[in-house]
Amino acid sequence: MSQPDISVVVPLYNEEESVGLLHRRISDALQRANLDYEILFVNDGSRDRTLERAEAIAAGDARLRVVEFRANYGQTPAMAAGIDLANGRVIATMDGDLQNDPSDIPAMLAGIDEDTDMVVGWRRNRQDHLVTRKIPSWIANRLIGKVTGVPIRDNGCSLKLYRASVIKRVPLYAEMHRFIPAMASITGARVKEVPVAHHARQFGASKYGLSRTYKVLLDLLSIKTIIGFAQRPLLWFGLLALPFMIASLVALAAAVMPLFSPDGELILPFAGTGLLFGALAFFLLLGGAVGELVYATGNVDLTRYSRISAVRRDSHD
Repeated sequence: MSQPDISVVVPLYNEEESVGLLHRRISDALQRANLDYEILFVNDGSRDRTLERAEAIAAGDARLRVVEFRANYGQTPAMAAGIDLANGRVIATMDGDLQNDPSDIPAMLAGIDEDTDMVVGWRRNRQDHLVTRKIPSWIANRLIGKVTGVPIRDNGCSLKLYRASVIKRVPLYAEMHRFIPAMASITGARVKEVPVAHHARQFGASKYGLSRTYKVLLDLLSIKTIIGFAQRPLLWFGLLALPFMIASLVALAAAVMPLFSPDGELILPFAGTGLLFGALAFFLLLGGAVGELVYATGNVDLTRYSRISAVRRDSHD
Protein backbone atom coordinates (compact mmCIF):
# COMPACT_ATOMS: atom_id res chain seq x y z
CA MET A 1 0.00 0.00 0.00
CA SER A 2 1.48 3.33 -1.09
CA GLN A 3 1.82 6.24 1.29
CA PRO A 4 -0.92 8.87 0.75
CA ASP A 5 0.08 12.35 -0.35
CA ILE A 6 -1.93 13.83 2.51
CA SER A 7 -3.91 12.80 5.59
CA VAL A 8 -6.71 15.11 6.75
CA VAL A 9 -7.37 14.92 10.50
CA VAL A 10 -10.69 16.32 11.75
CA PRO A 11 -11.72 16.24 15.45
CA LEU A 12 -15.50 16.01 15.81
CA TYR A 13 -17.67 16.82 18.79
CA ASN A 14 -21.44 16.95 18.35
CA GLU A 15 -21.27 17.70 14.62
CA GLU A 16 -23.95 15.27 13.36
CA GLU A 17 -25.40 17.85 10.96
CA SER A 18 -22.02 18.79 9.50
CA VAL A 19 -20.23 15.46 9.13
CA GLY A 20 -21.79 14.36 5.83
CA LEU A 21 -21.26 17.66 4.05
CA LEU A 22 -17.78 17.94 5.56
CA HIS A 23 -16.74 14.55 4.16
CA ARG A 24 -18.13 15.44 0.74
CA ARG A 25 -16.31 18.79 0.59
CA ILE A 26 -12.97 17.33 1.68
CA SER A 27 -13.24 14.46 -0.81
CA ASP A 28 -14.27 16.73 -3.68
CA ALA A 29 -11.44 19.20 -3.03
CA LEU A 30 -8.74 16.52 -2.88
CA GLN A 31 -10.07 14.54 -5.83
CA ARG A 32 -10.15 17.67 -8.01
CA ALA A 33 -6.48 18.17 -7.13
CA ASN A 34 -5.76 14.54 -8.10
CA LEU A 35 -4.28 13.76 -4.70
CA ASP A 36 -3.89 10.37 -3.04
CA TYR A 37 -5.42 11.01 0.38
CA GLU A 38 -6.97 9.63 3.52
CA ILE A 39 -9.37 11.23 6.00
CA LEU A 40 -9.43 10.59 9.74
CA PHE A 41 -12.51 11.67 11.68
CA VAL A 42 -11.77 11.59 15.41
CA ASN A 43 -15.02 11.45 17.37
CA ASP A 44 -14.23 13.16 20.68
CA GLY A 45 -16.97 11.56 22.78
CA SER A 46 -19.88 13.17 20.92
CA ARG A 47 -23.27 12.85 22.61
CA ASP A 48 -25.32 13.06 19.43
CA ARG A 49 -25.27 10.88 16.28
CA THR A 50 -21.91 12.12 14.99
CA LEU A 51 -20.22 8.73 15.43
CA GLU A 52 -23.11 6.82 13.87
CA ARG A 53 -23.18 9.06 10.80
CA ALA A 54 -19.40 9.11 10.42
CA GLU A 55 -19.19 5.32 10.52
CA ALA A 56 -22.00 5.04 7.98
CA ILE A 57 -19.97 7.22 5.62
CA ALA A 58 -16.80 5.23 6.34
CA ALA A 59 -18.60 2.01 5.38
CA GLY A 60 -18.78 3.32 1.82
CA ASP A 61 -15.41 5.08 1.62
CA ALA A 62 -12.24 3.10 2.26
CA ARG A 63 -10.24 6.35 2.47
CA LEU A 64 -12.12 7.44 5.60
CA ARG A 65 -11.22 6.09 9.03
CA VAL A 66 -13.22 6.92 12.14
CA VAL A 67 -11.49 6.97 15.52
CA GLU A 68 -13.69 6.81 18.61
CA PHE A 69 -12.75 8.27 21.97
CA ARG A 70 -14.33 6.72 25.04
CA ALA A 71 -15.12 10.18 26.44
CA ASN A 72 -14.75 13.87 25.59
CA TYR A 73 -11.03 14.58 26.06
CA GLY A 74 -10.79 17.80 24.06
CA GLN A 75 -9.62 19.04 20.68
CA THR A 76 -5.89 18.66 21.28
CA PRO A 77 -5.96 14.96 22.28
CA ALA A 78 -8.25 14.31 19.32
CA MET A 79 -5.79 16.01 16.95
CA ALA A 80 -2.88 14.17 18.56
CA ALA A 81 -4.61 10.82 18.06
CA GLY A 82 -5.35 11.54 14.41
CA ILE A 83 -1.81 12.75 13.77
CA ASP A 84 -0.39 9.65 15.41
CA LEU A 85 -2.51 7.35 13.23
CA ALA A 86 -2.10 9.29 9.98
CA ASN A 87 -0.09 7.67 7.20
CA GLY A 88 0.30 10.61 4.78
CA ARG A 89 3.53 12.38 3.89
CA VAL A 90 1.77 15.61 4.88
CA ILE A 91 -0.87 15.92 7.60
CA ALA A 92 -3.64 18.53 7.51
CA THR A 93 -5.80 19.46 10.50
CA MET A 94 -9.08 21.36 10.37
CA ASP A 95 -12.25 21.94 12.36
CA GLY A 96 -15.36 19.86 11.79
CA ASP A 97 -17.87 22.73 11.80
CA LEU A 98 -17.52 23.65 8.08
CA GLN A 99 -15.96 27.03 8.89
CA ASN A 100 -12.62 25.96 7.39
CA ASP A 101 -12.70 25.45 3.61
CA PRO A 102 -11.14 22.17 2.34
CA SER A 103 -10.62 23.76 -1.08
CA ASP A 104 -7.70 25.68 0.46
CA ILE A 105 -5.82 22.46 1.18
CA PRO A 106 -4.30 21.79 -2.30
CA ALA A 107 -2.80 25.29 -2.51
CA MET A 108 -1.46 25.00 1.03
CA LEU A 109 0.01 21.60 0.19
CA ALA A 110 1.98 23.20 -2.63
CA GLY A 111 3.58 25.44 0.02
CA ILE A 112 5.21 22.47 1.75
CA ASP A 113 8.65 22.40 0.13
CA GLU A 114 12.30 22.10 1.05
CA ASP A 115 12.18 25.44 2.86
CA THR A 116 8.83 24.97 4.63
CA ASP A 117 7.71 22.30 7.10
CA MET A 118 4.39 23.85 8.12
CA VAL A 119 1.78 25.99 6.37
CA VAL A 120 -0.55 27.84 8.73
CA GLY A 121 -3.92 29.23 7.70
CA TRP A 122 -4.76 32.86 8.38
CA ARG A 123 -8.47 33.73 8.39
CA ARG A 124 -8.21 37.13 6.70
CA ASN A 125 -12.00 37.72 6.49
CA ARG A 126 -13.07 35.92 9.62
CA GLN A 127 -16.81 35.25 9.89
CA ASP A 128 -17.21 35.39 13.68
CA HIS A 129 -18.65 37.71 16.32
CA LEU A 130 -16.52 40.81 16.87
CA VAL A 131 -16.69 41.10 20.68
CA THR A 132 -16.71 37.46 21.73
CA ARG A 133 -14.36 36.00 19.10
CA LYS A 134 -12.45 38.49 16.95
CA ILE A 135 -11.21 40.94 19.59
CA PRO A 136 -10.12 38.26 22.13
CA SER A 137 -8.43 36.37 19.30
CA TRP A 138 -6.58 39.51 18.15
CA ILE A 139 -5.29 40.14 21.67
CA ALA A 140 -4.38 36.48 22.22
CA ASN A 141 -2.46 36.19 18.95
CA ARG A 142 -0.29 39.18 19.75
CA LEU A 143 0.29 38.01 23.31
CA ILE A 144 1.23 34.53 22.09
CA GLY A 145 3.62 36.01 19.54
CA LYS A 146 5.33 38.18 22.17
CA VAL A 147 5.66 35.36 24.72
CA THR A 148 6.68 32.53 22.40
CA GLY A 149 8.70 34.53 19.88
CA VAL A 150 6.74 32.93 17.00
CA PRO A 151 4.62 35.76 15.49
CA ILE A 152 1.65 33.96 13.93
CA ARG A 153 -1.33 36.14 12.96
CA ASP A 154 -3.97 33.50 13.61
CA ASN A 155 -2.96 30.78 16.06
CA GLY A 156 -6.61 29.81 16.49
CA CYS A 157 -7.09 28.72 12.87
CA SER A 158 -7.20 24.92 12.88
CA LEU A 159 -6.51 24.65 9.14
CA LYS A 160 -2.80 23.84 9.12
CA LEU A 161 -0.59 21.53 7.08
CA TYR A 162 2.49 19.83 8.46
CA ARG A 163 5.26 17.66 7.15
CA ALA A 164 4.46 14.36 8.90
CA SER A 165 8.06 13.77 9.98
CA VAL A 166 7.95 17.10 11.86
CA ILE A 167 4.51 17.13 13.49
CA LYS A 168 4.83 13.56 14.78
CA ARG A 169 7.79 14.73 16.88
CA VAL A 170 5.85 17.59 18.52
CA PRO A 171 4.35 16.70 21.93
CA LEU A 172 0.68 17.75 22.16
CA TYR A 173 -1.44 17.73 25.30
CA ALA A 174 -3.92 19.85 27.31
CA GLU A 175 -5.18 22.64 24.98
CA MET A 176 -1.92 23.04 23.08
CA HIS A 177 -3.31 22.77 19.53
CA ARG A 178 -3.34 26.57 19.18
CA PHE A 179 0.37 26.64 20.06
CA ILE A 180 1.52 24.05 17.52
CA PRO A 181 3.68 26.55 15.56
CA ALA A 182 5.43 27.58 18.77
CA MET A 183 5.82 23.95 19.87
CA ALA A 184 7.14 23.01 16.44
CA SER A 185 9.73 25.78 16.67
CA ILE A 186 11.47 23.63 19.29
CA THR A 187 12.19 21.08 16.54
CA GLY A 188 13.43 23.78 14.17
CA ALA A 189 10.35 23.65 11.93
CA ARG A 190 10.07 26.32 9.23
CA VAL A 191 6.63 27.97 9.08
CA LYS A 192 4.77 29.78 6.30
CA GLU A 193 1.47 31.64 6.84
CA VAL A 194 -1.12 31.97 4.06
CA PRO A 195 -4.60 33.56 3.91
CA VAL A 196 -7.49 31.08 3.81
CA ALA A 197 -11.26 31.28 3.47
CA HIS A 198 -13.51 31.26 6.53
CA HIS A 199 -17.23 30.63 6.62
CA ALA A 200 -19.92 31.36 9.18
CA ARG A 201 -21.08 28.36 11.18
CA GLN A 202 -24.04 26.65 9.47
CA PHE A 203 -25.09 24.13 12.10
CA GLY A 204 -25.04 23.88 15.89
CA ALA A 205 -23.39 26.20 18.39
CA SER A 206 -19.78 27.21 18.84
CA LYS A 207 -17.74 25.32 21.43
CA TYR A 208 -15.55 28.37 22.10
CA GLY A 209 -16.10 31.56 24.05
CA LEU A 210 -14.67 33.98 26.56
CA SER A 211 -14.81 31.27 29.23
CA ARG A 212 -11.78 29.61 27.60
CA THR A 213 -9.58 32.68 28.15
CA TYR A 214 -8.11 31.44 31.42
CA LYS A 215 -7.18 28.11 29.77
CA VAL A 216 -5.34 29.98 27.04
CA LEU A 217 -3.40 31.99 29.63
CA LEU A 218 -2.46 28.87 31.60
CA ASP A 219 -1.41 27.09 28.44
CA LEU A 220 0.60 30.13 27.38
CA LEU A 221 2.48 29.97 30.67
CA SER A 222 3.10 26.27 30.08
CA ILE A 223 4.32 26.77 26.53
CA LYS A 224 6.70 29.53 27.60
CA THR A 225 8.16 27.19 30.20
CA ILE A 226 8.46 24.39 27.65
CA ILE A 227 10.16 26.57 25.06
CA GLY A 228 12.52 28.03 27.66
CA PHE A 229 13.47 24.71 29.27
CA ALA A 230 12.88 22.23 26.43
CA GLN A 231 16.48 21.63 25.44
CA ARG A 232 17.94 21.09 28.95
CA PRO A 233 15.15 21.18 31.56
CA LEU A 234 17.21 19.51 34.27
CA LEU A 235 20.02 22.03 33.80
CA TRP A 236 17.71 25.03 34.10
CA PHE A 237 15.83 23.65 37.09
CA GLY A 238 19.20 22.82 38.63
CA LEU A 239 20.25 26.46 38.25
CA LEU A 240 17.00 27.53 39.94
CA ALA A 241 17.63 25.08 42.75
CA LEU A 242 21.23 26.19 43.34
CA PRO A 243 20.56 29.32 45.43
CA PHE A 244 18.11 27.45 47.64
CA MET A 245 20.61 24.63 48.10
CA ILE A 246 23.29 27.13 49.14
CA ALA A 247 20.86 28.84 51.55
CA SER A 248 19.96 25.43 52.97
CA LEU A 249 23.60 24.53 53.60
CA VAL A 250 24.31 27.91 55.23
CA ALA A 251 21.26 27.68 57.49
CA LEU A 252 22.05 24.09 58.52
CA ALA A 253 25.67 25.02 59.21
CA ALA A 254 24.52 27.90 61.41
CA ALA A 255 22.16 25.53 63.21
CA VAL A 256 24.76 22.88 64.05
CA MET A 257 27.82 25.07 64.72
CA PRO A 258 26.86 25.65 68.38
CA LEU A 259 26.96 21.87 68.92
CA PHE A 260 30.77 21.99 68.71
CA SER A 261 30.95 24.11 71.88
CA PRO A 262 30.59 22.52 75.35
CA ASP A 263 27.20 24.08 76.19
CA GLY A 264 25.94 24.66 72.67
CA GLU A 265 22.48 23.62 71.46
CA LEU A 266 20.97 23.08 68.07
CA ILE A 267 19.36 26.30 66.79
CA LEU A 268 15.98 25.01 65.69
CA PRO A 269 14.85 28.05 63.61
CA PHE A 270 17.98 27.78 61.47
CA ALA A 271 17.60 24.02 61.22
CA GLY A 272 13.97 24.33 60.13
CA THR A 273 14.84 27.00 57.58
CA GLY A 274 17.65 24.87 56.22
CA LEU A 275 15.36 21.87 55.82
CA LEU A 276 12.72 23.95 54.02
CA PHE A 277 15.24 25.40 51.57
CA GLY A 278 16.71 21.94 51.05
CA ALA A 279 13.29 20.46 50.32
CA LEU A 280 12.57 23.25 47.83
CA ALA A 281 15.88 22.60 46.04
CA PHE A 282 15.10 18.87 45.93
CA PHE A 283 11.65 19.40 44.42
CA LEU A 284 13.05 21.78 41.80
CA LEU A 285 15.57 19.13 40.78
CA LEU A 286 12.77 16.57 40.73
CA GLY A 287 10.74 18.89 38.52
CA GLY A 288 13.66 19.11 36.11
CA ALA A 289 13.93 15.33 35.98
CA VAL A 290 10.21 15.05 35.29
CA GLY A 291 10.58 17.68 32.56
CA GLU A 292 13.29 15.61 30.89
CA LEU A 293 11.03 12.55 31.04
CA VAL A 294 7.94 14.34 29.71
CA TYR A 295 9.81 15.91 26.81
CA ALA A 296 11.42 12.61 25.87
CA THR A 297 8.17 10.61 26.00
CA GLY A 298 5.56 13.20 24.95
CA ASN A 299 3.54 10.87 22.71
CA VAL A 300 -0.20 10.50 22.30
CA ASP A 301 -1.93 8.18 24.77
CA LEU A 302 -3.32 5.42 22.54
CA THR A 303 -5.61 4.10 25.31
CA ARG A 304 -7.87 7.14 24.97
CA TYR A 305 -9.69 5.76 21.96
CA SER A 306 -11.32 2.39 22.03
CA ARG A 307 -11.44 1.39 18.37
CA ILE A 308 -10.95 2.44 14.76
CA SER A 309 -13.86 1.75 12.48
CA ALA A 310 -11.67 0.52 9.61
CA VAL A 311 -10.39 -2.32 11.81
CA ARG A 312 -13.89 -3.23 12.89
CA ARG A 313 -15.16 -3.21 9.28
CA ASP A 314 -12.38 -5.61 8.27
CA SER A 315 -13.54 -8.00 10.96
CA HIS A 316 -16.96 -8.27 9.27
CA ASP A 317 -15.54 -9.19 5.83
